[in-house]
Amino acid sequence: MPKALIIGAGDGLSASLARLLARRGYAVALAARNVAKLDALVAETGAAAHVCDAASEADVAALFDAEGDAEVVLYNPSFRTRGPVTDLMPADVQKSLQVCAFGAFLVAQQAARRMLPRGVGTILLTGASAGVKGFAQSAPFAMGKFALRGLAQSLARELHPQGIHIAHIVVDGGIRGARRPDAGDDALLDPDAIAETCLHLIGQHRSCWSWEVEVRPWMERF
Repeated sequence: MPKALIIGAGDGLSASLARLLARRGYAVALAARNVAKLDALVAETGAAAHVCDAASEADVAALFDAEGDAEVVLYNPSFRTRGPVTDLMPADVQKSLQVCAFGAFLVAQQAARRMLPRGVGTILLTGASAGVKGFAQSAPFAMGKFALRGLAQSLARELHPQGIHIAHIVVDGGIRGARRPDAGDDALLDPDAIAETCLHLIGQHRSCWSWEVEVRPWMERF
């Protein structure tokens, strides 16, 4: 049974991908700082749940000691703080970088160490609009997501020739959810549809690997 590890699990894209992969026969493991919120998803998918702060080297190492043989790893944590640059709290800016980018490095490093001897594996990194265009009063998020995109591109150039597929997914728009319902015009991204894109990336033949895909609602401006 193939295994998938989803870090930064919640009720959006990560939940949709967990359900999809479970239906496709994967043993799914979920990691989050608060696993109590995952009870319903764990019951639905049969997933294992692990407490993990993605920005903690020790937590990430312990997670991979438990679930390190996963063929598919998704890094999905994010932290956003907004405001004028003159008012931003340095600690919040640092946290954004740690969660969006440094944690991704920790996870990719641990995953690569275990995938390289097998010569196979897929690491997916969830990006955002902010990773390709920095918005006013959103400097910390842009910094974190730009760094994530650079990490993905570098990893792809290093690891693709060694059999490890790296893919950065630019989610360019809002994602539909309980706290953000759609008005019926498909102006928000459907998390199940994004999960299908992830599944496509996982199944890509190595002769045509994508290192980055961009998904956006049909109404979203470029």
